[in-house]
Amino acid sequence: MTQTIGELLEAAADRALPVVRGIDDGQLGGGTPCAAYDVRALVNHLFLVIVNFQALAARQEVDFSQEPEFVTGDWRGRFGDETARLVEAWSVPGVEEGTTGRMGLPARTVGLMVLGDLTVHAWDLARATGADFVPEESVLDELGPGLAAMAPQAREMKMFGEPFLVGEGASAFERLLAVTGRDPGWRPTGTTGTTRTTGTTGTTGTPGTPGA
Repeated sequence: MTQTIGELLEAAADRALPVVRGIDDGQLGGGTPCAAYDVRALVNHLFLVIVNFQALAARQEVDFSQEPEFVTGDWRGRFGDETARLVEAWSVPGVEEGTTGRMGLPARTVGLMVLGDLTVHAWDLARATGADFVPEESVLDELGPGLAAMAPQAREMKMFGEPFLVGEGASAFERLLAVTGRDPGWRPTGTTGTTRTTGTTGTTGTPGTPGA
């Protein structure tokens, strides 16, 4: 049985929250797999996405060009509050029916966009800060084909980088990351492993986000 976007977001949030809450203030200036963002900027971007996609669930207008400063005060606690509101917004009966956003995309597709952001950026932040992150299997099962279908449009809109080549033995999550233009082996400079940064403007993982 297909899970609802609300259920999938709840599962994704459960995996993302420990990563965000575990970020030390001293790590906020570090690099991430998104070349245009340090840790602080990426957390701030993820806040913006989570808040705006609450509005999109309610068929309200959003403006991704306006980005307040979210990483102040008890931002870790507020991140938990906002993800809970996101789950609630996408759990309203009928929320996946019809279309939403300026592009008039199917509501479930828009829900998959924020599911992708929450999952992929949680990996970005985990990799940047040395935390562990493994997505929930049901989320991965939904996102794999979903992001692959969105990828051509996402690349045209500069939301995904060019696909990263991975070997035949790559896991399903590594293949998903590669579709977004990420190197699954990325590590911060100065640590063991690959240090290649990927993407063009930070590969948000959500085609249509600026105009969603």
